[in-house]
Order: sequence, then C-alpha cells, then structure tokens
Amino acid sequence: MKTFYGGIFIEKQKLEAEGIFHPIKLEYYKSIREDGIMKGENNRFGISVVKTEYLPGNTKVERKELNNLTNDENKIEEVLRLFKENEVTPISVEDIICDLCRKRRISRIINNHK
Repeated sequence: MKTFYGGIFIEKQKLEAEGIFHPIKLEYYKSIREDGIMKGENNRFGISVVKTEYLPGNTKVERKELNNLTNDENKIEEVLRLFKENEVTPISVEDIICDLCRKRRISRIINNHK
C-alpha cells in the first residue's frame, strides 16, 4: 500500500537557471508492506518518488520506488521530509539513501538496492 506524503512544483526560477522552461512536479510516497501482518511480522516501510515533467504537448513521468527499507516508520517519515525539502528526484534516490545510511546510520536499510 502507498500513501501520499507530499508534493511540490520546482520553482520556475530554479528551472530556468538550468535551462528548463516547463513545469516539473515532484511527489513523495510512503509504501507499507502489509503482507506479513497475519504472520506476526513487522511492517516494512519504503519510499517512492515520482517526477512529472509537463512538456509542451507531452507529459513525461519518471519514478523510483525502494521497498522494505526499514521497520521504523519515523525514519521513513524523516527521509521523506528530507527528500521533499531538498527536491530529490527519482534518479538520485538510491545514492541519497546509501549516503543517509552511512552518515545517519538509518537502521535496517536493505543494501541490495544498488
């Protein structure tokens, strides 16, 4: 199951500074694996990032989902907050998760996402 965490449009000035002249929206989701509840297993939380580019006459969508990152919902909420504040796009999700694991010692991160 996925729940919407938040979304933003990247500021027009930031995009134009990079030579981009169309709107880009970023959305962040928390994923929850519930299939183990009946067996007494803990939920496993993950994240999903969706980038939508509104090109003239076309819409381009890019997404990245990482499941089963942690059992700690508070840690996933913290990661989602950081992602939203820093406008993280799907292409950099895995690298940032790896950096967070090293720097903040986020527990129980599955390292096989690379």
